[in-house]
Amino acid sequence: MFRFAHPEFLYVLIIIPVIALINLFLTNKRRKALEQFGDINLLKKLMPEVSKNRPIVKFYLLMLALTILILMIAQPQFGSKLETVKRKGIEIMIALDVSNSMNAQDIEPSRLERAKQAIAQMVDKMSNDKIGIIVFAGQAYTQLPITTDYPSAKMFLNTINTGLVPTQGTAIGLAINRAMVSFSQEEEINRAIIVITDGENHEDDAIAAATKAYEKGIKVYTVGMGLPNGAPIPINPQKPSDFMKDRQGNVVISKLNEGMLQQIAMAANGNYIPANNIRNGINKLIEELGELEKKEIEAKIYTDYDDQFPYLAAIVLILLLTEAIIIERKNRFLKNIKLFETNNDAKNEFKNQF
Repeated sequence: MFRFAHPEFLYVLIIIPVIALINLFLTNKRRKALEQFGDINLLKKLMPEVSKNRPIVKFYLLMLALTILILMIAQPQFGSKLETVKRKGIEIMIALDVSNSMNAQDIEPSRLERAKQAIAQMVDKMSNDKIGIIVFAGQAYTQLPITTDYPSAKMFLNTINTGLVPTQGTAIGLAINRAMVSFSQEEEINRAIIVITDGENHEDDAIAAATKAYEKGIKVYTVGMGLPNGAPIPINPQKPSDFMKDRQGNVVISKLNEGMLQQIAMAANGNYIPANNIRNGINKLIEELGELEKKEIEAKIYTDYDDQFPYLAAIVLILLLTEAIIIERKNRFLKNIKLFETNNDAKNEFKNQF
């Protein structure tokens, strides 16, 4: 199991492309200044020891060393010992709608992105509970099996988009059924299903599925993504002005189906959380889930982590030494040695032979 002990330092990597752009700007500025000073070919003859490529190599060596140094500060670690531990918690399956209507932007930045933010907020507040993720549209698939590996849950969460499920629709009942069979086989553990969707284009009997879940002792909570007035659906999230249209050429407006989501939650003794109050609603949901009786569950976790930064430190040292050894100007004693160039006389002799 690989992880960064301090992943927040990875944000510092943004300075690498910034420095590269600044260097490119300054390099172009120097080149233009030389062009104004005189003919470039003539200047090359006047400055034979000036190298064009060596400063570039030195710069990239420094940038590579800086990148690895930042990774080293983030403290990369490999799990070295896997143990089975027992904790008291519950199991939670999250069913996330990834149909195209979740790209609607009546909730900024979009329904899907806000839903992913809400799930990340939930994961951050979990400690001993198990979590799994179902993605669904016209079909339902297990994106993340039930686990206590919260870093992996957030990693999988980042990969979710509306292209994961090719069949369009909103099969909430299918998602609930998929969630029910995705729990562990352990007995007497409290379980909950959280369905996050706009509820539009409802296709199957979700209320019957929620009732079946309740009969098995599983509560179902629903989180409504979207607003009652609705919003158009972008065909391409990168082009928000290009919207989906019906056969008559009218822009399709996707609206939140609150009534259906309330009925689903009611059928399984859960609660409905509206999107316009999602932050407070998620906090209340976490509190309510925390009140459920927690049972002892087994989980395999890495208990010991070995730091890998000494290896990175060695690489940084080698890169810095290499950069220091390389001088920007050509060596006057070695300038006539051309390992990768053929002598002109040798070229001509070779041509004359044929």
